[in-house]
Amino acid sequence: MEAAIFSLRMRQVKLTGREASVVRAIGFAESMLGAEIQDYVRMESEDVTDTLNSLMSAGFVESIPYAEQVQLAEMPVTAFELNPAYSHELKRALIRC
Repeated sequence: MEAAIFSLRMRQVKLTGREASVVRAIGFAESMLGAEIQDYVRMESEDVTDTLNSLMSAGFVESIPYAEQVQLAEMPVTAFELNPAYSHELKRALIRC
C-alpha cells in the first residue's frame, strides 16, 4: 500500500520541445559539452543556455563544474550531465514527447 501511495506522489516530469531535445542530446550515459549539445540540437547559443539553465534550476541537469546557472560565454566549454535521481522520470517524459 505504501508503494502505491508513493507512486501517486511522484512528480510527473513534463518537458517542452526544447528541453526534450537537450535531454536527448545529453543522453543518459556520459556528460556532454555545451558546444556538442548546441551542435546536436541546432539551436542558437542563447536558447541552449536558457534551456540548460531552466533544466538546471529544476534539478534535472547538473553542470561540471557545479554551478547554479551557466553564462552564455561559459556554456560551450562547460560539461553537462543528467541528474541520475531523475533518470527514470526523464525517460518517461521523453517517451511522452
